[in-house]
Amino acid sequence: MKILSIYYSATGNTEKVANVIQKTAKAEGHEIDVLRITKDMKETPEIDLLDYDFVFAGSGVYQWLPGRPLQEFFTKMLWEYFSKGEIKPSAPRRPGKKAVIYCTYGGYHTGINEAIPAVKYMGQLFDHLGFTIVAEWYFVGEYKSKKLLSFSTGGRMGDIKGRPTEDDLKDVAERVKGILKI
Repeated sequence: MKILSIYYSATGNTEKVANVIQKTAKAEGHEIDVLRITKDMKETPEIDLLDYDFVFAGSGVYQWLPGRPLQEFFTKMLWEYFSKGEIKPSAPRRPGKKAVIYCTYGGYHTGINEAIPAVKYMGQLFDHLGFTIVAEWYFVGEYKSKKLLSFSTGGRMGDIKGRPTEDDLKDVAERVKGILKI
């Protein structure tokens, strides 16, 4: 199975998850390419999502959405596929095309509800392309900026300092092992 891991990580939380996804997929005997989206990218990377059987797509959550660089990349991809005629009415499923959409989030104010829109947003590109979204994953991640440090202890999620922890990352690995068997 040919796998792509595509992610944006401003603080390193999502990158930790993406690294475990990559390591676990390789350990399970799969070919996996990784595309890290950054705010410094000047050009859209040349990649065809339809070349992959399975895609993991993730981002941290910033004001209920994925990071702006990933939003911009997904918007460009959507219009590129639309112009090629790959976006079809009713978004028919493409057999053998699967995706997992995930995020890391802090949920200071309303918990996981702050993260759900980001995952739904990212999933739309793959849904429009006919991928089956086989899972949506939400991983807690601490706030890293000095201005928001108190959010890692004073919010609805309780004390989230140090997350994702080693136990959280073991959970990621187990999820990846399980989902790749589908």
